[in-house]
Amino acid sequence: MPSVAVKLYSVFFKFLLKQRLQSWIQDPIDESSNPYGVTTRPEESVSAPNPCFTDGVATKDIHIDPFTALCIRIFLPESSLSPPEQSHPKSHLRSSLLDPNSINHRRNSYAPSDTGTPRNDSRRSSLDGLNSRSDNNVYRGYSPQPQKCRKLPIMLQFHGGGWVSGSNESVANDFFCRRIAKLCDVIVVAVGYRLAPENKYPAAFDDGLKVLNWLGKQANLAECCKSMGSGARGVGAEFTKAEVQRHIVDAFGASMVEPWLAAHGDPSRFSAIDVFLAGDVICIACSLVYRFSAIDVFLAGDIMCTGCSSVYRSIRCVLLGVSCGANIADYVACKAIEAGKRLDPVKVVAQVLMYPFFIGSIPTKSETRLANSYFYDMPMCLLAWKLFLPEEKFSLDHPAGNPLILDRSLKRMPPTLTIVAEHDWMRDRAIAYSEALRNVNVDAPVLEYKDAVHEFATLDMLLKTPQAQACAEDIAIWVKKYISFRGNELSY
Repeated sequence: MPSVAVKLYSVFFKFLLKQRLQSWIQDPIDESSNPYGVTTRPEESVSAPNPCFTDGVATKDIHIDPFTALCIRIFLPESSLSPPEQSHPKSHLRSSLLDPNSINHRRNSYAPSDTGTPRNDSRRSSLDGLNSRSDNNVYRGYSPQPQKCRKLPIMLQFHGGGWVSGSNESVANDFFCRRIAKLCDVIVVAVGYRLAPENKYPAAFDDGLKVLNWLGKQANLAECCKSMGSGARGVGAEFTKAEVQRHIVDAFGASMVEPWLAAHGDPSRFSAIDVFLAGDVICIACSLVYRFSAIDVFLAGDIMCTGCSSVYRSIRCVLLGVSCGANIADYVACKAIEAGKRLDPVKVVAQVLMYPFFIGSIPTKSETRLANSYFYDMPMCLLAWKLFLPEEKFSLDHPAGNPLILDRSLKRMPPTLTIVAEHDWMRDRAIAYSEALRNVNVDAPVLEYKDAVHEFATLDMLLKTPQAQACAEDIAIWVKKYISFRGNELSY
């Protein structure tokens, strides 16, 4: 059973949230009065962005939509400062798997780094990329140096909060995303979507999809800058960072290329190979033709030509949703499948649904037995759904809350890890969705944590518990199966 401290905090938490929800129900907010939206409540404790690697992760905030409050926070792990990995033929890749030093390096990607004597290696010297113009109060955060940048997969993270609260820059979410970035060795992009009741459905879902499209645009812009640099100075020559960023600017003259993502998110174009309607793939370097089904191309991520060893790489993107954020992640994954090549070179290769905020009209056993559970009980969550869904569309079987009610094929859904808690009334519906995915041969394991409550791994007072740490490590172990470079997968 949860501790006494957790029980007391749960009572206090539910009292405050219920008061807030009831006040919004009694005094409805006119959505048209604030189309810009809100992503952070005034009472939310927020953590300021820190563009320096003071604790192993650098962060920055970006407002990506001029017409709404949609914003993101990028979490860049210090491991991205390692020298770039070299592309090797298959024989070299196979030998690297047998090299103990290579394996240890991958183990350290999600284990604590050596705290012994500091070393004078390239990873440390790459910190020279930090801008030191502090005398004039100018930005002194991390500035990428192309020759010392390591490419990392990207994870889109959607916070929880019952549609009406939470933030991508809250202290709790900042701590959680830093932990995930270091353990999974990925760039975490935390999405600050618009909250209800100021912006009802489908605002949050549209924001999630808009960020995924923005990532694809960033990858294409980075590749365009690279191509322009090579074309102007000959093959093999590259522009300096400042020169590249000056090539593509918006109407106000500002650079449209996000430097951290351009340097560390792999901008190599998967669309450099042509995928025909029959499923054939042809290497543009040696014209060797392969046979791939649409699902093979979707899941493969990277393709290496056996004829010339050319590697065509996509940006491996993992979706991670917490509570109601899991509903957004599942929606974005579904839309990514429908979009197909329109999202190139971004490929959603997996998703993690942490205690998803699913609901339905036919009650499950857990909804009956645990209706008055900790932190988010069922009556309070129904109020949150009423604030999120438009009044004329309110239904417990709305597609936003019940993914199994939809008449859609689940066969092409990405591999899905579902996290559930023992003392959470939403657990049975999440398990049922995972079973539906497994029935169509999707890799969809479920991890259930004993004596755990809803948001046990992301709530502020529970972040440092052994369960929260174990959950983050379990996520890292599973996710790394799908974000490893092809030919370099290891069994953890």
